[in-house]
Amino acid sequence: MIHKYLLPGKATLLRDFIFAADDGLLTTFAVVAGSTGASFSKSIILTLGFANVFADGIIVATGIYLGIKGELESIRRGDCLQKSEGAPLGHGLITFISFVLFGLLPLLPFLFLQKDEFMFSTVIVALGLFSIGALKTIYTQKNLLRSGLTMLIIGGISAIMAFLVGFLSDKYVV
Repeated sequence: MIHKYLLPGKATLLRDFIFAADDGLLTTFAVVAGSTGASFSKSIILTLGFANVFADGIIVATGIYLGIKGELESIRRGDCLQKSEGAPLGHGLITFISFVLFGLLPLLPFLFLQKDEFMFSTVIVALGLFSIGALKTIYTQKNLLRSGLTMLIIGGISAIMAFLVGFLSDKYVV
């Protein structure tokens, strides 16, 4: 049975965690993949990656916070028919923490390895995407393998696009 706080339309920490984990992992890997495609140095990849993790983490967390705060204000005025659950600050914090934790994963090989960093980053991201998709089944009650593979395929498409944009930009634009 699905817990009452996991009903569609309700603000849940699980939803925020999954959204931020997926976003953090993919946006950071998009920076890594695009930078690798453009043949940027390891120091530039790390600089762009860390800037992405922390700046986007704050942006996403404050967006969730402000969105839920707005919903609650609307409910108090009687403008909204649906109740929102939870405190905006808690949702913002879980969003930031999840975004940063998963966003740092693609950067780890660039911090600790001297070769094949992109390959190891790709493997870490693939495992992370599958895990996020599998974790989502707590909410959706769907097939774990299918959910994990769906997330992996969607994330993989965005990663390939980022790499290609970086590669093509390096060859034809810059």
